[in-house]
Amino acid sequence: MAHIDSLAAPGVAARPAAPGRRVMDAPTRMFHALFALSFALGWLTGDSEHWRALHVTLGYTMAGLLGFRLVYGVVGPRHARLSLLWRRVAGAPAWLRGTLGSGSSTRVNWSQGQNLLLAGALAAMLLLVIPLSLSGYATYSDWGGEWLEELHEFFANAFLALVLGHLALLAVLSLVRRRNLALPMLTGRVAGAGPDLVRKDRRWLAAVLLLTVLAFGAWQWQLSPNGLLPAAGSAFSGQSHDGDG
Repeated sequence: MAHIDSLAAPGVAARPAAPGRRVMDAPTRMFHALFALSFALGWLTGDSEHWRALHVTLGYTMAGLLGFRLVYGVVGPRHARLSLLWRRVAGAPAWLRGTLGSGSSTRVNWSQGQNLLLAGALAAMLLLVIPLSLSGYATYSDWGGEWLEELHEFFANAFLALVLGHLALLAVLSLVRRRNLALPMLTGRVAGAGPDLVRKDRRWLAAVLLLTVLAFGAWQWQLSPNGLLPAAGSAFSGQSHDGDG
């Protein structure tokens, strides 16, 4: 009985164990993917009247995804709690005081500083979605003049700067630590032995989130007289981020 695994039928391969440990569940990863895609497409369609319906829909989608993340960050599992992110960010002042006040004999905890930068970038992006969405809605509703449109563009540029800084930081830290820090957001796992930090993957909730976003997009498509996509030959031609002219 001790070698029962060796008695498997010939030609039947043993089921391989899942690589590494699970550290992130499917809903969190799905949120990240949809959030990033919505902003990327929203940025590309921001200055084109032909793509306005799609741009507005993507803005609504980002706001809705933020709402999901806030709720999941309160009632979701421990690893997804926003309180955990807040505790990391709140540790920045103490780390700075310890770093600036440390003598030559005191070793600086650079690993903690790197984690603080990552957490700070994530928190800033979540917070920035609020003024970005509100200014976009106000611009779309013609509540203000050109200044409101410029304000919306300012928040969009600030968000883009955070995204690029976040990606650059991940790339640098991946080289320093010699492991892909972005991979867990795709696979949900990190290399190494040990128990899973996340017990349940909750793929069903990730599927519900994806289907909700797709259903909202289809609903917006039905409401738009010309759909969310412009007619053939009218997309992006002659358009740039300098304005519609």
